[in-house]
Amino acid sequence: MTLKFNTKIQFFSDKETSSIYHSINTDNEFYPENPTKTKISFDKEILIELESEHLPHLRANLNSTLRLLQASYDTINSVKI
Repeated sequence: MTLKFNTKIQFFSDKETSSIYHSINTDNEFYPENPTKTKISFDKEILIELESEHLPHLRANLNSTLRLLQASYDTINSVKI
């Protein structure tokens, strides 16, 4: 029997959500050999679903995704006029 670990992240920000989605989804699309199944969708909020058979892989991908989400949000907000 193989265990599967999974997690879901929901994120919403007033005006930045669409831009942040495109930023983090681009990174996900260009990493097909990712050992963690990662699905990112957008409909008024960003939903990130992660699944892996290995907990360390899930944790590493979760940390990377959260850092990218935070970096995207911070970057957009640092250039607001």
